[in-house]
This record gives sequence, C-alpha cells and structure tokens, in this order.
Amino acid sequence: MQLILSSLIAHIAMNGARITTTLYALSLQASQLAVGTLVAVFGLFPVLCAVPMGRLIDRVGITRPMLGGCLAMGVGCVLPTLTSGLPWLYLSSMLVGTGFVTIQIASQHTVGVMSTMHNRSTNFSWLALGYSISSFCGPVIAGLVIDHAGHAVSYLVFGGFALSALLMIAVSALHQIRMPQAAANQTQSGGGLWELLRDPDLRRIYAMAILLGSAWDLFTFVTPIHGSQLGFSASTIGLILGCFSIATFVVRLAMPWIARRYSEWQVLVGVLGLAVICYGLLPFMHQPLSMMLVAAALGLALGSSQPNVLALLHQTAPPGHAGEAVGFRATISNATGVVLPLAFGAAGASLGLFAVFWGMGALVGAGIPLIWRKACGIAVKS
Repeated sequence: MQLILSSLIAHIAMNGARITTTLYALSLQASQLAVGTLVAVFGLFPVLCAVPMGRLIDRVGITRPMLGGCLAMGVGCVLPTLTSGLPWLYLSSMLVGTGFVTIQIASQHTVGVMSTMHNRSTNFSWLALGYSISSFCGPVIAGLVIDHAGHAVSYLVFGGFALSALLMIAVSALHQIRMPQAAANQTQSGGGLWELLRDPDLRRIYAMAILLGSAWDLFTFVTPIHGSQLGFSASTIGLILGCFSIATFVVRLAMPWIARRYSEWQVLVGVLGLAVICYGLLPFMHQPLSMMLVAAALGLALGSSQPNVLALLHQTAPPGHAGEAVGFRATISNATGVVLPLAFGAAGASLGLFAVFWGMGALVGAGIPLIWRKACGIAVKS
C-alpha cells in the first residue's frame, strides 16, 4: 500500500506538471512543434537511463532511487516559478520526466517480483488503479489551479506533491524490500538486452508497448491542443482528460474479473480494436460532452493494457532479467514519448489533427494481426 500510495502521489505531480507545461507553453504562443518538443523532453533522459536504473534497483533496492526521483521532480516543478520563458521549461521537463521514470520502474519491478504467475495481473491492476486516480487528479487539479491562480501556482502545487511523496518514502518501510539475490547477480552479467530481444514473445510484448504507449501519449498530447483550438477552457480540457482517467480506473477495477475469463493476449486484441474505433471518431468530436464520451471509451481500452503487458513481461522475461525487462519497456515507452510528440506536432502543423488521429488509428490497427494467433491460443513460429 505504501508503494502504491507514494507512486500515486508522484504520478499526480508528473501528470500535473506535464499538462501545466503544455498549457503554459501555449499561453506563450508556442507553436505545435515547440509544444511537441517540450512534451518529448519529459521522456528524453528516461530513454537513456531506464535500463541502468532497472539494474541499479536490483542491486541497491528501491528506496534511494525513489527518493532521488522525488527530489528531481520537486526541483523540476519549482524551477518554472523562479524563471520565465520557454528555455527553462525544457530543463524542468527533463527533471520531472527522469525523476518519475525512476519511481515508475521501481514500483513496477517490485510488484512483479513480489507476485506469482496467478496473481500478477491482479497485483499490477492494483498498482494501475493508483495510476488511474493520479491520471485523473493531475490534469483536473492543473486545469482548476491554472484557471483560478495561474501557471506558477500550479507548478508549486505539483512540486508540493513531489515533496510529499519524498517524505512518505523516507518514513516508510519500503527500505526493507529486497530484490532476489539471484536476479541481482544475473542482471550484472552481459548480453541481457540481446537475450530479451531474441525471444519472439518478448518482441511482440514490446511491440504492443510501443503501439499502446503511442496511443496513450497522442491522446494526452493532442487533447490540450485540440481543445484549445475549439475554444475550451483549461478546466474543460482537464475534465476531458479526467474522463479518460476515470475510465482507466473503472476498467482496472474490473481487471481481476476480466483476468479470470480472458488471457492477456485476448485482452490486448480487444484493446487494439476499441482504440482504433476511438481514434476514428475523435476528429468529429467538437463538443465537450462528445469528447468526454470518446475519451472515456479510449480510457477503457488503454487502461486495461498496462496490467496485461506488465504481467506478460514478467511471465516471459528470462530468470534474473526482470529488472532489465521492465527498464527496457520504460526505455521503449519514453522513446516513443520523445519521438512521437515531435512527429505529432510536425504532422499537426502541416497536415492537421484529422490526419494525426486517423494515422494513429491505422498504426494501432496494424498491431492486431501481430498477436491474433496468440490470442486464439495458436502456437506461433518465429
């Protein structure tokens, strides 16, 4: 519970800081490409440090890395209140993004290590439930605070959340959690990443992580831009993102029931199909209510993906490489978080958001044939 709660609070800080940064940049008349670059910076350094961070957590435990992550997030949130202009937002985004990915890897790896094959999907659902709550709270709090007190106060609020997480971790019993010694020894050996990528099922899992992470990142990146173009207030945009997050909470609450009836691969096929439909509809949604309904449907789809991807990852990873496997997934996720906002920003500026939404739907749909035979229980040769 302490692990979930501290991760939840840190996630509120990250989500709130990201939406605040997006809206602050738009208020400074930044272009879509500039906003995309800012959002990409949230994932730039996590791309480089996620795998080494997974190995470090195997060796030293989770407390010190999580404390360092919270401190970096706090500094990143406070920095824009001390300076002004776009350049400092890049440093702020880097600190917040790198700090949070440290906390994320630590919490996900710990849940996987402490679970069994039979309860792993359920346990990841509980962790994901916490992220759903924070995904709702972050944008909604940001929108309300920005509308009533301004961007600087919003940054200070989320800096307070980051420091609260730091204090909670410092006084908790999380330091008593130890990674299995065998995993730590094997993770230090060479060739770990190549061993992961040689496994065809792991390659499929990482492909799903790329597609579903891209679908999630696109929605959270484009919604503030789309909403601003339609004349929505910051509070309305926050509520649309909040509906997405509420839906992820609902579906994760139902995940133990779903996991007893469907395999992880079957769930992922359904996720991809529903996401395609939602992205096909989004360009035609011009009212807050219709946007909220489609956002909720997309939240149901993407919210159920993370627990199943993480469960498959821990079931399939070679013994002793779970930390690397989780870290490599974070690397992939953050790499898409760097590249895709830049691509989405450039595409949105030149082709319009209609093409961006439909392009994402086509990309997600291309993943269905990749796992269809696995979902049907048919052995796949690779």
